[in-house]
Amino acid sequence: MPSTAGRPERREVVVGRIGKVHGIRGELSVEPRTDEPDRRFAEGAVLRTQTPRGSAPHGADRPATLTVRTVRWHQSRLLVAFEEVDDRTAAEALRGLTLVTDVDPAEAPDDPDEFYDHQLVGLAVATTDGRTVGEVIEVLHGSGQDLLAIRTAHGTEVLVPFVSALVPLVDVRGGRVEVVDRPGLLDPEQQA
Repeated sequence: MPSTAGRPERREVVVGRIGKVHGIRGELSVEPRTDEPDRRFAEGAVLRTQTPRGSAPHGADRPATLTVRTVRWHQSRLLVAFEEVDDRTAAEALRGLTLVTDVDPAEAPDDPDEFYDHQLVGLAVATTDGRTVGEVIEVLHGSGQDLLAIRTAHGTEVLVPFVSALVPLVDVRGGRVEVVDRPGLLDPEQQA
């Protein structure tokens, strides 16, 4: 086996979520989760599929990998045809799957306001007024928005929508995230 000493391990990143079928030939709308859709969805790119909670899909109708055959923009929607999908029925089975690829850990997104999941996991979380909350343990990619799963100092898990109104500061180099404390957000028992 070749040595991997000195080479950084590649990291998995979410690049999109499969949406509705477009037409009868199996073309799918994809909600990009990257600011680099032309790079991540280039013809020939091979993407792995996962269910929204991160597990691999099961069954012949939900392949573990998909190869981009064609890609185009249509009325501000990204439409992708995959080699493994020949018709509308096959495409329907893929709806809701997350698309992932690997990146070098040293690689960073071009946009300073975009982050890879592995950059966020492990960051310390505090409120904007400096109160310690806990740490980011996972990034969940839902249909409406991304969520930060945070393990609090008390050992409970809370989900915070990953939007700038609630997460105004992400300092990857400094190892921290700031969250706006709203009633019920960080302590669900404290509903307004």
